[in-house]
Amino acid sequence: MNRAFFPVVTSFFVAVLAFSSVAHAADAPKIQPAGPAKADPAKGEALYTNGDAARNITACVSCHGAAGASTISANPKLGGQHAAYIHKQLTNFQGADRSNPIMSPLAKLLTDDEMKNIAAYLDAQPAKPGAAKDKDSLALGKKIYRGGIAEKSVPACAGCHSPNGAGIPAQFPRIGGQHQDYTVTELTNFRSGARKNGPMMATIAKRMSDDEIKAVADYIAGLR
Repeated sequence: MNRAFFPVVTSFFVAVLAFSSVAHAADAPKIQPAGPAKADPAKGEALYTNGDAARNITACVSCHGAAGASTISANPKLGGQHAAYIHKQLTNFQGADRSNPIMSPLAKLLTDDEMKNIAAYLDAQPAKPGAAKDKDSLALGKKIYRGGIAEKSVPACAGCHSPNGAGIPAQFPRIGGQHQDYTVTELTNFRSGARKNGPMMATIAKRMSDDEIKAVADYIAGLR
């Protein structure tokens, strides 16, 4: 046999083996990269209810009530709040966008997974209803919430937060049933610039008077 034939045969077999390896690699199942860990409401409940004494994390329940049903008017109700919104706020408390003497130090002790777990737990809880208290301002609050204040370019709150205050998940928070005092405080903070994590709300609040803020906050408290 011609010796010149052997290099050709050898090259042929090498090519066949290489093609076979490529074919087997193509047929092999592809390993997908691991995605983000899914939030664990059970772990969120444990941290919310018990805190973590070893890390000086106070139980959320002490201020926000069982299942997020706060009974303290200065502290927001969190039950039924959208998980994405709670996670965003906790993240913002870790920075300068939403500085708070109580929440900021606590949020800085939480990992991102822990914040997501707490958010998932609260999202699954029922929203605690409230009630409007000031009959004299009810009509004004209703007008602002449903129709805005045209002469001041204040849009209707219902446009983003929905007619019943349920909000839109991952976009706008639930506000229906929220404590009047808390809503007044936050709108005032947006207006003054003390709260920096909502440019749209800051613009709107700057156009509102104290009486308008109080009226719409009271109306919001009665939404279900």
